[in-house]
Amino acid sequence: MGQYAHMLAPLDLGHVTLKNRVLMGSMHTNLEETGDWNRVAEFYAARARGGVGLMVTGGMAPNREGGVFPGAAGLFSDQDIANHRIITERVHQAHGRIVMQILHAGRYAFGPECVSASAIKSPISPFPPKALDEAGIEKQIADIVTAATRAREAGYDGVEVMGSEGYFLNQFLVRHVNKREDRWGGSFENRMRLPVEVVRRVREAVGPEFIIIYRISLIDLVPDGSTWDEVVTLAKAVEAAGATLLNTGIGWHEARVPTIATSVPRAAFAWLTARLRPEVSIPVIACNRINHPDVAEGILASGQADMVSLARPFLADPAFVNKTAAGRTDEIAPCIACNQACLDHTFQGKISSCLVNPRAGYETELEITPTAQPKQIAVVGAGPAGCSAAITAATRGHSVTLFDAADQIGGQLCMARRIPGKEEFVGLTDWFATMLDKSGVTLRLSTRATSETLATFDEVVIATGVTPRDPQIPTEGGLVVSYIDILTGRVTAGPRVAIVGAGGIGFDVAEFLAVNDSPTLDLEEWKREWGVGDPLDTAGGLAEPAPEPPARQVTLLQRKPERPGRRLGKTTGWIHRAALKAKQVKMVGGVNYEKITDEGLHISFGEARENPTLIEVDTVVLCSGQLSERSLADAMIAAGREVHIIGGADVAGELDAKRAIDQGTRLGARL
Repeated sequence: MGQYAHMLAPLDLGHVTLKNRVLMGSMHTNLEETGDWNRVAEFYAARARGGVGLMVTGGMAPNREGGVFPGAAGLFSDQDIANHRIITERVHQAHGRIVMQILHAGRYAFGPECVSASAIKSPISPFPPKALDEAGIEKQIADIVTAATRAREAGYDGVEVMGSEGYFLNQFLVRHVNKREDRWGGSFENRMRLPVEVVRRVREAVGPEFIIIYRISLIDLVPDGSTWDEVVTLAKAVEAAGATLLNTGIGWHEARVPTIATSVPRAAFAWLTARLRPEVSIPVIACNRINHPDVAEGILASGQADMVSLARPFLADPAFVNKTAAGRTDEIAPCIACNQACLDHTFQGKISSCLVNPRAGYETELEITPTAQPKQIAVVGAGPAGCSAAITAATRGHSVTLFDAADQIGGQLCMARRIPGKEEFVGLTDWFATMLDKSGVTLRLSTRATSETLATFDEVVIATGVTPRDPQIPTEGGLVVSYIDILTGRVTAGPRVAIVGAGGIGFDVAEFLAVNDSPTLDLEEWKREWGVGDPLDTAGGLAEPAPEPPARQVTLLQRKPERPGRRLGKTTGWIHRAALKAKQVKMVGGVNYEKITDEGLHISFGEARENPTLIEVDTVVLCSGQLSERSLADAMIAAGREVHIIGGADVAGELDAKRAIDQGTRLGARL
């Protein structure tokens, strides 16, 4: 096992021994709701074949009122049990182990039948919950126990009882939501009665040879959350009630602090797991932003946890553990924690997948198999679309040559990785370089492909990306530059900056210009920036945010008369808006760009071009969209040559790496 001896060591749970210390954490993929059980089974079996020690399913509702949304999957009938048996049998055939998460959403349930400790509406749902009476509480307990026994009947190796992230059991634990004055509220002994009783009754129902994981919240990150003493008291009580493992949870979904986005430092909350571990005698699992074997091994080797939970990294690469064991960590497709194809999809009711790995969730549809007719394939453009197409085609047995006029691969990823909080993009470009080499792609950098260059190839893929769009603002002076000039370092902006365009690029440029040193690379600084305290000091672990002063005075503008950033990612847009607000970035919508002079940017508002205003700045950065770079494609098509156009060259969206990688992979799979 060598370098990763702790991560790859077995873990004895008494009645069963796990083959390593890696848990695939729960992710709701919306796959169960498709009713295609072969597809669901293959998703989990692929991860089992990849070597993970134990997997947790997405959250299964114990009853209709507890489902995250109407129609959420659960084990409500004999047919449901039979369907889930397809999953467990496939996983066991792959020599894997899997537990089912029982998730009661409480007031987070997106439906009018939701229930909770008290009738206090969640800020992330329009539906006020019904406060349960004694009989209602007993029904919820009984339904959770029934779900556990059905999971055992369906062949699962255990269950995870979801008690964190602000869901139902967590709602009873904290004064933030629990305002009751009966035996289920008031003192902490009363408030923890429900989760402890659930674990006790589940253990009683399933017997001793069945894994019970309890997901415990270590830091709620909401006002009036749990104190550290309460966390420890609950952990000990849950252990005594029969839990096999304690999996840790961080933050409520309504918290003002990000917990899993790419800007969160790696292993940012392992210090809390380390503090809990000596308080109990059952294994404790660390979670959140653990995405590389080195991070996992560091946590385990230092004694901060007995096991590590990785969720999205298993979307990016199902073979994460096997590649680690084989000494091929450079081949692990990295989770960049972008949320774009996983959590954003989940909350939009789509199938969750992965920006880096479009096969995630589509294992039975997007198959990459050896080609029966090897071809000579040229790919022009070494951005995410071109790299994905080249690697996929070469893996299948084609002879692939990848051209790029630049002296490095990555395309616009080379700029994205310079944004504070997006350091994970470095790992993505490094992985592309590794896989281009190992798949045998011939790489021709600093080479501008022409129609003549490409004449002898059987297939030509055009992935030439985008060029910045000129917003045609009358300019009479002043320093006007493109976002490319800023992000490549060709130009250094002055102390006062106006950014024209508040899409994803505009927000990235604002972050780049307003931040001195990235707090993502300094955990203590990141905690100060976001106000992450210690539950030893304050209930819930919140502190007053203390961000560093901005590096520049930045104004971010857009033409659309709406809140800037409204169209950013569903689960990360609020983080970007909050981060820029903390850096005192002014965000202005509904403007007309009148002209640029040596004094600055002149704007007005509305169709009548009212309220003319001068924004005094030293630099104006243009982030006003992109145009597809199709000159080579158009020339070849005009000459009668068939070409495949992908990525930004196809659609000049907001530097959409998700679409680009998906297009490239799918094209490479069918050429």
